[in-house]
Amino acid sequence: MTPEAPDAPAGTTPDSTPDPGAAPRKLWRFAALVGLIVGSIVLAKVTGVTEQLTPDRIRGFMEGAGVLGFLIFLGVFAVGELVHVPGVFFVAAAILAYGRGLGGVAAYAGAVLSVIVSFAVVRGVGGQVLAEVRRPWVRKILDGLERRPVRVVALLRLILWMAPPLNYALAMSAVRFRDYVVGSALGLILPIAAAALFFDWVVATFLS
Repeated sequence: MTPEAPDAPAGTTPDSTPDPGAAPRKLWRFAALVGLIVGSIVLAKVTGVTEQLTPDRIRGFMEGAGVLGFLIFLGVFAVGELVHVPGVFFVAAAILAYGRGLGGVAAYAGAVLSVIVSFAVVRGVGGQVLAEVRRPWVRKILDGLERRPVRVVALLRLILWMAPPLNYALAMSAVRFRDYVVGSALGLILPIAAAALFFDWVVATFLS
């Protein structure tokens, strides 16, 4: 019985011949990702989108749209996360529109969806560039992420919330989509609940 051949390393063909086009493809994907991120942020600034997305205006959209307000909120939250609108704006808008209880639930749903969309876009365009980094300090971090992905992602969310750079870094790592979603969902519970509970302090600190 013939033994099975081991899987070929990334960037090689099954006969172990290096793929000369692998490195250029990765470089182009990374360049496309940088262009997408920078371009979307610049476009949002130039068109004034980031200035218009204030908690009061977002709340107005939600209330004016009636039943569809929640769906509009989810969509705007996801887009806003991509163009670096602070997530706390959307959390505040949801609580202003729906109150602490229902607004907190809406903010949590929007936060989870927004980081999922960011992950999908970044990984779809840029791939898993960080997974192949070999610098010792980077590898140490990535190895911890690979050993306990849900726990590490949840801890990072607990500290950094919906920070776009965190979304990008996790998307470009080797973390699985399922682990990312579960870890993000768990890690965002406490920050969103705290924002709803201490809403007045959040507004005075971040939105004044």
